[in-house]
Parts: sequence; structure tokens; C-alpha cells
Amino acid sequence: MNIRSLSRGDGAVIGAAVLLLIASFLPFFSFDVGQGSDKTVSTWSAALFPLLPTVTLAALAAAALIVLGRAMVPAGRQVAGLTLEQWGTALAVFVGWAALWSAFSTVVPDFGDGFDNDNINKGAGAWLTLIFGIAFAVLAVLSSRLPALQVPLLGAPKQPQPYGGAPYGAPQPGLGQPGQPGMPQPGGYGYPGAPAPDPSFGGQPQPQPHSFGGQAPSPAPQSQQPAQGQQPQSGSPDFTAFWFAVPVPRPLFAEDGSSHQIAELAPGTWYLAVEQRGATLIAQTQDGRRGVLQDSSGIQRG
Repeated sequence: MNIRSLSRGDGAVIGAAVLLLIASFLPFFSFDVGQGSDKTVSTWSAALFPLLPTVTLAALAAAALIVLGRAMVPAGRQVAGLTLEQWGTALAVFVGWAALWSAFSTVVPDFGDGFDNDNINKGAGAWLTLIFGIAFAVLAVLSSRLPALQVPLLGAPKQPQPYGGAPYGAPQPGLGQPGQPGMPQPGGYGYPGAPAPDPSFGGQPQPQPHSFGGQAPSPAPQSQQPAQGQQPQSGSPDFTAFWFAVPVPRPLFAEDGSSHQIAELAPGTWYLAVEQRGATLIAQTQDGRRGVLQDSSGIQRG
């Protein structure tokens, strides 16, 4: 389960469902049975059926569907033509509707001798069920639409800080970059002017053969160069992976070119760009998923 994919709106939906569960144990109705004693019933009483399954249990089921749809199953998976998130949102709206009508309940069945229907009073459970039920429905609808509710619930994960500030792959303030004078050259052995390793032997320096009989050793075979005009199989040969963040939530699509959305990039989180294909980027999320970011405008590079 990817907890980091949950937003503040999802946390608010879960919190409202828990508050509805707590309210179900509080007195919904209270009435005088005579001799100065009162009797109370909660949502769990059979006398208030079907309030329990239509409000409390339905809210828990709706919250579970929303969480499953965003954190546990691949995005876009449908059940009977709707995603789990859509099923959960529809059920949440039904919970708000049922909670609204629960406020108009005024009569409960007879509980025995001494019961008087005229002395019924609503308890704290009735008003909290009304408030939390409507709030639950509103939060479920707006959690995927308001930018303030789309902020990651746990915040962006901290990236490795090798030099005290920027993530790996990001330019280091105050430090020279490879290729500049006085800095190690790309592919060298770590000091200026060092020879590059032979790629045909896995990047390790190769011993030079001794010459016998005054004959000079034959030069090492050079690695085969690509044919003139041949294009790289994927991406740009000059592309360097970098960290980036998006200004607004943006979808990440599958690499096969289809319109299937595999994830959604959230603001405030760093992602790794591993390849560039034309005007699009191939991005990788924290859980290792790769996809195509079609809109890379306004991104913040690390």
C-alpha cells in the first residue's frame, strides 16, 4: 500500500468516517420513562434500523473504497464501469443524503410500559451524525477537486543529500562541475587529465603487454563506433537524469503510448526524470513506477 499517494482530502474523508463511527455509540434518542429516569438508544439499536447500515457502515465502506482506489490498486481499474474511487464517492453522497433525513426522525417504536412518544428528545448522537454525515459527503466530492485538499498527506519524502543541500543529480552550489578545469573529467579515474578506462573491459584499466624482440605492442582495438547517421534507440545521448517537481498535479501515462494513467504527480514531491522523448519526459516515482509526463511546462528542476 502506497501511503504517500494519499492526500489531505483522503485523510479528511477517513477522519469523518471515524467520527461517524464514534457518534453511532452516543445517544441518538432519549426519552422519559417516568420516576425521573431516562432511557436512551443509539444508532446500534434495532429500533433505529436501517440508520446503522445506511450511514455509519456505508461511510466506512465508502472511505475504504476511496483509499483502495488511490493507494492500493492500479489507477484506472474499473468495476462495473466505474473506478473504486468513483464508487466510494457515490456511496459517500448517499451517506450524506441518509444522514440529512435522519434529522427528521421523531418517532421510534414502543419500548414497553411507561414509554411516551411525546417526550422524545434528540441526543448528541443525532446531531453529530447529521453534521459528520454531510461533511463526509462534501469532503469526498471535493477531495479530488480542490488544490488545498490534493496536497500529499505525509509530505514529500526527503531525497538523499550527498553534499549538504541538493539531491543526487542536481548542481552543487560552490562546487565545480565535471568537465571544468581542475575537476575530474567524465569517465576518468578521478584526477585531472586521467585517461578514460577502456569500455570494452567493463571500465577497468587494462595492463599493457610487454614487447619482446624490439617490436612495439599492437594498439588496443577501439570500440566499434555506431554507423554514420544511426540514431540512438531511445532518448537523447546527451540527456542527464535530474530531479524535478511539478507546479500542479499532472498525470503520468503508460510508456506504451496509450492513454492509460498509471499515477499522478503531486506538487511538493521530487520525481526523477530518466529519459526525454521529444517534448515529453520519462519520469519515475518513489515506488519505482515509470511513465510518460506529457506536460513538462513550468516544472522545477532540482
